[in-house]
Amino acid sequence: MDTSFRETTTLRRVQDVAYSHLSVELDHLYMEDFLLGERHLRSRIAQVAPWFQTAVHTFTSRGLTKRPRISTCFLVDDYFSELIPPADLIPMLREAAAREEVRVDYVARESACAVSDGVEVAAIVAGRLVSVPVEGTDGSRPPVAESGWLSNGQRSPAGPAEALRVQRWQPPVEAEARTHSIFVDVQLWSQEKDGSRLWSCPMLAAVWQLSRLGLLRDHGRTIIQPRPLPEELPSEWSAMPAVMQLNPSAMPFHGYRTLSLLDNRFLGIEHAVRVILDQVGQDDEVMERVLQRADQEGMQLAPEVTGRIAYTFMTDF
Repeated sequence: MDTSFRETTTLRRVQDVAYSHLSVELDHLYMEDFLLGERHLRSRIAQVAPWFQTAVHTFTSRGLTKRPRISTCFLVDDYFSELIPPADLIPMLREAAAREEVRVDYVARESACAVSDGVEVAAIVAGRLVSVPVEGTDGSRPPVAESGWLSNGQRSPAGPAEALRVQRWQPPVEAEARTHSIFVDVQLWSQEKDGSRLWSCPMLAAVWQLSRLGLLRDHGRTIIQPRPLPEELPSEWSAMPAVMQLNPSAMPFHGYRTLSLLDNRFLGIEHAVRVILDQVGQDDEVMERVLQRADQEGMQLAPEVTGRIAYTFMTDF
């Protein structure tokens, strides 16, 4: 009989999720996009449609699997504004997508990337940040947990010059730069008057990517899972599920890989997202399980999260 002692915390159970081979984000929509009406929405979806078809064809032709599972999703901004109720917005989106013959499987609320079912999702991800180690740091700037700022290298010195001595300017330096630096300093949150945090777009988008990749856990429990679209749509977004499943026959929401088809206005935000994700410590057990499951299906995943994320940035010609 095994009488060895093991702490309860070591017996943590990690919840698994179902995976598609690819999760495709068809667009990230602000409330002002819906205020412009269904014609504007149709024009955006019409712009996305050929890119989506090309992506599906390219992914399928690679022969990674005989029957690739591909799911689609939209992310709706209900965090920084809430101008149109779900009862008006969801039918408008579905009608516009149907007219352009674009399949919409899931719609997600951006506010759920901050808090979902009482879980402080963004705070959990922020708590896993491990800043890039840089040489010569003098401690003049507070750590990211206090400042809310995260960089991909070494900032320019900001300390006061010594008396009677002129401090020479030094440029910021990107960690692991290739010949020249592309230095990025990302604000993760700002402080509200009541002391709460207002999370930034890049931070919420980083959480969104981790959610789509099926890597978010809270004490082993999966965070942000899809639920059926309510039969009667409420007037408040807070009453809606974090991720709504519009298509009953949709492939799983989570994907081994993600592809985001975005307007070029998001290019800077997604650069910041990659800076954040490169510095988020992942759950080793979850990462290992996903790698094993993908390998069993003939898919080889990059060991790092950013290697599983792809983008297409679009613009009107």
